[in-house]
Amino acid sequence: MEGRPLQDPELIELAKDGDHRAYGELIERYREIAFRTAYVITRSAADAEDATQDAFVKAYYALDRFRTRELFRPWLLRIVSNEAKNRLRSSRRREALAVRAAAAAAPGNAGPSPVAAAAARETREALLAALGTLKEDDRMVIGYRYLLGLSEAETAAVLGVRPGTVKSRLSRALDRLRRRLPADLAAADLEAADA
Repeated sequence: MEGRPLQDPELIELAKDGDHRAYGELIERYREIAFRTAYVITRSAADAEDATQDAFVKAYYALDRFRTRELFRPWLLRIVSNEAKNRLRSSRRREALAVRAAAAAAPGNAGPSPVAAAAARETREALLAALGTLKEDDRMVIGYRYLLGLSEAETAAVLGVRPGTVKSRLSRALDRLRRRLPADLAAADLEAADA
């Protein structure tokens, strides 16, 4: 099939054989989610960018250790997470959580009314403020699952835990988040997360 986009395993094999364009395509494919993953952890655009770049370099040199039966995205995001955690530990930056890029709403056919947009912005700000008060582990499991849209299996792979562990950690983290939200938001906005 000429002209079809290459799948991850094909690109990985080409990259292992020294094809820099193939690895460049993998970088382009996963650059945004890698950055967003690092951003959820570091809460700093500069640190997230550095962690993402370092992770892509480390992943390239580790391609020979990549198991082809695994999925590339969770493997890469685990490397990104480790780099971001290392940056966070070394820099000790504790800036306010700013993950608006990860939480931006998908564009629809029609824009929301000004009242709805203002309400949505207030809700998002309250949610992000409450999320910023949680411990790192809670922020990460909620961020990976809901802000980055990873599946439970992908979240488990990135965190290096079992899917059942993700479910229990997520449940406890959502409970703690609910307790930090205004009562009207806790009931309304987190019902969908439990579904």
